[in-house]
Order: sequence, then C-alpha cells, then structure tokens
Amino acid sequence: MLKNKKTLLLFAIIVSYTSGYAQNLSLNQILDSIKNSHPIVKMYENEIRSMDEAAKGARSWMPPQIGVGQFMTPYNTKLWQREGDAPGMGNVMISGEQMFPNKKKLDADEKYMKAMSGVEKEKKNASLNELINDAKQYYFEWIILKKKLLILKENQNILDFMIKSAELRYKNGLDKISAYYKAKAAIGEVKNMQLMFENEIKDRKIRLNALMGRNANINFEIDTTYSLSDFSNLVFDSTFLNSQRSDLKSIDREISLTHLKQETEKAALRPQLGIRYDNMFGFAGQPFQYTIMGMIKIPMARWSAKMSRANIESLEWKAKSYQSQKEMMVNEYSGMAYGMRNEFDLKKKQLKLYADEIIPALRNNYKTMQLGYEQNTEELFMLYDAWETLNMKQLEYTELLNEALKIQVTLERIIEKK
Repeated sequence: MLKNKKTLLLFAIIVSYTSGYAQNLSLNQILDSIKNSHPIVKMYENEIRSMDEAAKGARSWMPPQIGVGQFMTPYNTKLWQREGDAPGMGNVMISGEQMFPNKKKLDADEKYMKAMSGVEKEKKNASLNELINDAKQYYFEWIILKKKLLILKENQNILDFMIKSAELRYKNGLDKISAYYKAKAAIGEVKNMQLMFENEIKDRKIRLNALMGRNANINFEIDTTYSLSDFSNLVFDSTFLNSQRSDLKSIDREISLTHLKQETEKAALRPQLGIRYDNMFGFAGQPFQYTIMGMIKIPMARWSAKMSRANIESLEWKAKSYQSQKEMMVNEYSGMAYGMRNEFDLKKKQLKLYADEIIPALRNNYKTMQLGYEQNTEELFMLYDAWETLNMKQLEYTELLNEALKIQVTLERIIEKK
C-alpha cells in the first residue's frame, strides 16, 4: 500500500513538472513547424497531387462507339419474309466506330497538363514565404518585448531605491518630498507598461502557435538570440529577383503554360483519322453484308477553325499581359528593396550610436548622480531626471531595434530569403 502511494506521488510530481514546463523554441524550429504543419501547405500539396493525377489521362483516346439496329428495312413487314426464290428484305446491323487521335495533339495535351501543377508549386512557395516572414515578425517583436520588460524590471529596482531612500531622508529631515511623488507615479506607470508588454507577448505566442498549426494556448518560450543581416552586396535587379521570388517564377510558368495551351490549340487543327465497321445480318435468305470505312476529321477548314485560331491569338496577348505584369512587379520590388536597404543601413548606424555613445554616457551620468545623492551632494529630483533620461533613451534604442528588425523582415520577404 505504501509502495503504491509513493508511486502515485512520484507520478503526480512528474505530471506537475511536465505540465508547467515551457518548451524553448528557436526561430528555425518554428519555421520548420510552419513548413510541415500549416494547412495552406497541405492545401497546395493536395491541389498539386490532383493536377498530377489528372495529367495521367492526357493521352486518352476518344471512346469507341457501338450501335445496333435495323438497316434498310421496309415498313411492310410482309416483305421481310421469303417469297418463293425471292429472299426477304431488311437487315439487322451492328456497327463500331473509333477515331484515332493525332499523336502531336496527344503530345501537346500531355505537356500542357503536366505543366499545370508547376504553377501551383510556385504559388505554394509564395504563400509559404508570407507565412514564414509573418512568423519572423512575431518572433522578433517577442524578443523586443522581452528586452523592454528587462528595462522595466531594472527601472522598478531603481525607483524602489529612490522611494525608500527619499522616505528615510524625509523622516530624518535631510531631503524634500517633491520628487518622491514623481517616483511613486513612475513606478505605477512601470507596472502598467509591464502588464501591457506581457499581454502583447501572449498575443505573439498565440499567433505563432496558430502559424505552426497548434493549439493557440500551448505554452512555449523563444530563444532571444538574433542578428542583423547584411544586404549591402545584393543587387536587386531583374535577374536576382527572378531567381528568388516564387510569385515571379509562377508568372514565368503561367507564360510557359499559355504557350503550351497555344500548342494544344494548334494541334487541334490537325486532321484526325478514324475507322467505321458495319456488319449486316439479312432477313430470310439475304446474304450477310459489311461496310468498312476510313474517316478523317478536317478541323482546319475555314468554317470550323475559327474558334481554335481565335484562341491562339487570344493566348498570345495573354502571354504578353503576364510579361507586362511581371515587369511591373520587378520594378516595384526593386524600388522597395533599395529604399528599405537604405533605411536599414541608417537604423544600424543609429543603433551603433546609441549603444556605443548615447546610452553609456547617460548610464555614467546616472551613476554619478546616484553617487552624489548617496553622498548628499545631489538632490532626488536631479537623480530622478538622470534616470528618466536614461530610461527614455533605452526604450528609444529598443524601438530603433524593433524598426530595424521589421525592415529586415520586409527585405527578406521581398527577396524571399530561403
């Protein structure tokens, strides 16, 4: 009995530990989960499979036609019967017909149908690029929020020191109370911002869970390491963008598909051969008879070729439309990428300035004021002002970093970084 109780207790401890454990995920793990589990990936894969399966029937022939019935049979049924040496009139006919497709038409149809799924593959990659970069954005925003929470925690400790020190000095008649209430209000504001940032982290967690195709309430943490990319050596011209972006590759495939469709329309103008065989069973002494005929369809005749020729011309203009759309998109992406890179380089320079000069100087200023306050050479309101300036610049730095990471994600979205 005691052994069973120990086993149950151990089991309860393990369950409570594992239920409270938060998995730590890196950015790459999140992105891999999206690639494998998001419904849009499965949707496109099913659509691609559907098209590939349909393409297997591209070389099908027209179905054979079989008929049975009376042939050249008089309405007067008395004439069906033999009269003396004269055989009866009328026949029962069985007929079969088969058209043979033109080989070049079958080849054109097969190439066209096999190429159809290629467009969907590139569309899948383009949709996946959007999902991946949405995930990167939420991930980096989470990192920034955690950095802000660390700053707020440090601020809370500083403000607690100010408040306790001011209360002690005021009791001993060594200091004025004027800056005390400002510090009390500031600590309330810090707590309010903590609540806001923690709620925003929950929001990012829910969004990332949704992108990974998981329950929105699954708890996990993220690896807070990050790096700012270097785009300085990239040339955002048509060659580079065409090699990177799936939506541009999709348009190329649409153009290719349009030309293949033209080939099917041209092949439809080629003649088709066929054969027809009829066998007649005569009434009352009539001999068995047969008919065998070769047939040819002539779709290139002027009155029957209008639709195919119109489709060929229409598809030519459609291909040109796709090409113009692609050129427009390349120009737009190129301009956006160059503009974003210029702004990104500016943010990196500003971040270096804040990290190397502004924040260290303000931190030293605060430490000097704190030392002076402890030695009774500075007043509380001067220490508070030094802290307030340092706090403002630290939060400005995190906002600059947030903007830089947003630009980085936008650039990676544009160039579809693999």
